Amino acid sequence: MKAFVMKEIGRVGFMEKPVPRPGPGDAVIRTTRALICTSDSHTVSGGIGPRENLTLGHEAVGIVDSVGSEVAYFRPGDRVLVGAITPDWGDPSSQNGYPSQSGGPLGGFKFANSKDGVFADYFHVNEADANLARIPDGIPDEMAVYCADMLSTGFMGAEKGSIPIGGTVAVLAQGPVGLMATAGARLRGAGLVIGVESVPRRQRLSRTYGADEIVDFTDEDVLGRILELTGGEGVDTAIEALGADVTFQTAVKVTKPGGTISNVGYFGAGEFVRIPRVEWGVGMADKTIATGLCPGGRLRMERLLRVLETKRVDPTHMTTHEFRFDDMERAFEIADRKLDDVVKVLITF
Repeated sequence: MKAFVMKEIGRVGFMEKPVPRPGPGDAVIRTTRALICTSDSHTVSGGIGPRENLTLGHEAVGIVDSVGSEVAYFRPGDRVLVGAITPDWGDPSSQNGYPSQSGGPLGGFKFANSKDGVFADYFHVNEADANLARIPDGIPDEMAVYCADMLSTGFMGAEKGSIPIGGTVAVLAQGPVGLMATAGARLRGAGLVIGVESVPRRQRLSRTYGADEIVDFTDEDVLGRILELTGGEGVDTAIEALGADVTFQTAVKVTKPGGTISNVGYFGAGEFVRIPRVEWGVGMADKTIATGLCPGGRLRMERLLRVLETKRVDPTHMTTHEFRFDDMERAFEIADRKLDDVVKVLITF
């Protein structure tokens, strides 16, 4: 089969690999749609260390090709969504309520990390009964694929942000995850959602997904404007959706005492992330910093698919580019270098 791989740090390309085989509880999926994520760029640039000929990608849907002897819920031919995070559900971390950390920090993040990812004609899924979800007939593949990561991660930012009904929320950065955090904040009942973004297309999408106000950091002081919009108090919840030290510091600064900084950004560079001391109340302002890794699992995926089925959110507005898998090298270049006003790239197999 054909696979798109990280050959080494900074270098990608196609190679031939054998079709994987399922273990007793596993499945092999024939890929139909996939999305390119900024995390793929972080991986190629060395964010998780050196990798050799590792198949990239972690956002995909497809058709079940084969299953192991112990798989009870799925059969070949089923159209399925696969979470970007595929935990080991018997691990102590899973039993303790943190399945994304099964096997160690970020251990549920297997695709394009500890095993081959989804940018291939076929890919392997561990613990199929727990990590796959059937896609309802009314949801097309190009929509369902967003549940693998973007909806799950963005919504997690809102969920971990402890947003009170009618509360105030700032979402810092309106890339795909930030846009879904904005949509998630609206779904959680926020009374005021502020999107921080400078790119006009992303500003427009931010309003589409529920932002009431847009703050452009290239034109105005973010802290001053958010304080103005919140009567000088700051927000109940700040969601950091970029993964940059300066953005994280801003999130702490704009959050009121007793509020929550919810981090969904991927910090792919640097050894430390700084907390502004004074705005943190020298450590005593009751500001909670919440973090998490994209939740996985069948129940999570089924719930996200229900959000699409009932038309609460349409993530396909974020699809700005579409390529065939054969054109993956060009598709990855556009996503990696942020060319042509790209938001999200869809790959069709």
